[in-house]
Amino acid sequence: MKFKRSDFPRNFTFGAATSSYQIEGHSFGGAGPTHWDSFAATPGNVVRSENGAIACDHYHRFEEDLDLMQAAGFDAYRFSTSWARVLPEGRGTPNPEGLDFYDRLTDAMLERGLKPCATLYHWELPSALADMGGWRNADIAKWFGDFTEVIMGRIGDRMHSVAPINEPWCVGWLSHFMGIHAPGLRDIRATARAMHHVLTAHGTAIQVMRGLGMQNLGGVFNMEWPIPHSGSEADYRAAQRYDGYYNRFFVEGIFKRQYPETVLEGLEPHLSDGWQNDFDLIAQPLDWVGLNYYTCKRIEAAPDAPWPSLTEHTGALPRTQMGWEIYPQGLADFVRRMTREYTGDLPIYITENGMANADHVIGGEVNDQNRVAYLDAHLSALRETITEGCPVRGYFCWSLLDNYEWSLGYEKRFGLVHVDFESLKRTPKSSYHALKLALSQ
Repeated sequence: MKFKRSDFPRNFTFGAATSSYQIEGHSFGGAGPTHWDSFAATPGNVVRSENGAIACDHYHRFEEDLDLMQAAGFDAYRFSTSWARVLPEGRGTPNPEGLDFYDRLTDAMLERGLKPCATLYHWELPSALADMGGWRNADIAKWFGDFTEVIMGRIGDRMHSVAPINEPWCVGWLSHFMGIHAPGLRDIRATARAMHHVLTAHGTAIQVMRGLGMQNLGGVFNMEWPIPHSGSEADYRAAQRYDGYYNRFFVEGIFKRQYPETVLEGLEPHLSDGWQNDFDLIAQPLDWVGLNYYTCKRIEAAPDAPWPSLTEHTGALPRTQMGWEIYPQGLADFVRRMTREYTGDLPIYITENGMANADHVIGGEVNDQNRVAYLDAHLSALRETITEGCPVRGYFCWSLLDNYEWSLGYEKRFGLVHVDFESLKRTPKSSYHALKLALSQ
């Protein structure tokens, strides 16, 4: 690495992130079925119809994985809780095994000096709630609040930080408009309501946790920097629409009590009556904001297509295994924009950043120099913003482990640690060792 810990401010937090369904093994410990299980079982939705039944078996191997975190010198572990593991039917009687698991996991982090940074929901909706409309149903805010009270009533006293929902855009748009993630819908009415209800659920969870006396609560948003495909006015306006529904919709709801006009042009006819009355709930005060950043997107107008009337392109920059352009400047630009337009002095954490790479174990080692270069470039861009005075307080690499990459199955590897999905053997990659050295200096 071209950086070392001492290049960053004192008390800057370095961590790695994972999510429950992607690593735990959902067939263990009394977890209930989720909409991801049925989505993956439907032909054509997921590569080889793979699912999270075993994943990385983190459920049984979490101590080994946390040992790797500790040995690398990380300060914090960003993990998520599974709604269906805690409440197999989404509501009603909690699963004691699920609560016990998160109890053990929390204590194991603390024993290793790792700050527990929880995300309540990372996409695995209990099937019973999906049957009732899932994120399209306005009642989901109450259901999510009840789940929040159960899980945080058990482990909330030991959390360093908590965010309710990971990447609202993926829960709302990717899953209900593009159909790429569960529940796999392509319906603009479902999209509008899901995007709004994600925010009412977020606000409800914040209220519940405040009621439990919890502090250091935030929100986590994924963002892609939009670049007009050409210099035309039409492409510029198309990029603004993309920016509206991808990057601005959720943060404007929380920090400005409004939605972008460019998005309401398409979604407002499909929102429920009285949606404007929910902003007091949505705009609960936060203690920090998290940004998940990976890439940029080239946007071209498609005037003959329905709203949002655009197409996406990939440019000529080097790409990751996902086909995503490597554009570190976008990370810095988002930090600056969030500070300037939305959050002011509120602490900013980069809650996910990383790359998929075609990694292979050769001679007992994984030489992923592309990932080392990727992390270096993004951390360098981040340091620029800190020098300018932006209140960036931490950075979490995605991900600790190679894992279940949703509709892409087990093909795309984001981990600092290689996982053999047959034997489940863990092999730290060159990027892991490089980070370990950098964090020791």
